Amino acid sequence: MSIENRLSALDVLTSFFDDGSFNEIDSRLKGSSDFAEAVTGYGEVDGMTVYAFAQNVDICGGAMSKAQAEKIKKLYSLALKTGAPIVGFYNSNGGRIDQKYELLAAYGDILKSASSLSGVVPQISVVLGTCLGTSAITAASADFIIMNKDAVFSVDTVGSNNDSQFNAEHGIANFVCDSDEECIQKAKTVLSYFPANNLDCAPVFEILEAKPDDCIGSYIADEDSILSVNKDFGNVCTAFGRVGGAPVGIINTNGKEIDCKSAKKICKMVRFCDAFSIPVITFVDSASFKSVNAAVKVTSAYTEATTAKISLITGQAIGVVYIALASTSCDFVYALNAAVVSPVSPKAAAYILDENISKLPIDQQEEYAQKFIKENLTAQKAAEDGYVDDIIYDYSEARAKILSALNILSTKRVSTLPKKHSTIN
Repeated sequence: MSIENRLSALDVLTSFFDDGSFNEIDSRLKGSSDFAEAVTGYGEVDGMTVYAFAQNVDICGGAMSKAQAEKIKKLYSLALKTGAPIVGFYNSNGGRIDQKYELLAAYGDILKSASSLSGVVPQISVVLGTCLGTSAITAASADFIIMNKDAVFSVDTVGSNNDSQFNAEHGIANFVCDSDEECIQKAKTVLSYFPANNLDCAPVFEILEAKPDDCIGSYIADEDSILSVNKDFGNVCTAFGRVGGAPVGIINTNGKEIDCKSAKKICKMVRFCDAFSIPVITFVDSASFKSVNAAVKVTSAYTEATTAKISLITGQAIGVVYIALASTSCDFVYALNAAVVSPVSPKAAAYILDENISKLPIDQQEEYAQKFIKENLTAQKAAEDGYVDDIIYDYSEARAKILSALNILSTKRVSTLPKKHSTIN
């Protein structure tokens, strides 16, 4: 966006909030030489109370200062007291270096505030322009990052890996938009899937029928409710959606091996949903994890999560993949009629479980191995042995089944052992 068409900080916030609902906070607060370099305030976004700040590039380039930090810290404090989401719009040339150690302390205070709010209220960072150095760390501490495709975002102020494509491919930017206006609208859309805080209930929308398309989650989600997250990162799909008007997190393994990037992507979705009691629906179709580390991370995330968890095996659920994504840590596990469930790779299981196959002539072994797989490593067999709760024959049936499960799980309550946090990274 050209300088002439650039939105001011006040324009950004008035566009973000519902008409007439924005109330500015500390509008006359001054620093050492001028007014603070950010506009802060609160208002309503689709009826939900939200706190927000926007860096003002018209004052010292929006650079972070002690005064700006005081305004933002007050916003975090109010968000914590009242249990409302906080959204930050970033666009500055860095920090007021002339303030030296006071600046470092200011950054530290903001990061501490953001950390205290993590998992308590949703936090969103919107990078509209330049966001470098410590400002980038502050922005990255939010739950989700929305980035203008022309923005610059990096902790390294002299590096070249700071554009939107790099940040999207490395899972840093969750959403990339073409303009400031689109970024603002995306922030409002993302907020619509979340409750105001971890003790509140997520907003419920009008119930719409599913409208299937090439996204597997659309078979169970309400029409036009799928919001993909981190499209360009990892080889699995994660998204928010609505089922029966209520928000859910959706994970789809796509029939691919789950690598470290995908594991990170899955874990973030599960842990965010768990923090705000948003149900997780997982479409399981994968034969393996690429590494032990990836498997441990995903297993830990699902095991620790106490929110409602429903898994639908759409293809293969082999060994550790079944354990991590569709085992007893889930409340309900369903499988399509054609699904394959096996403790090891299906072919290996055939040779292990039927020793007669290896005694056949080599040219006949493949045929008999496949026959064994079709007869013994099926969804029906898994259901008979208690590892699948029910068999589903088409996706329209899946929607009804999952709607029913979500309804019964809406009052789920689980007590966990007292501890600060898991040590599995």
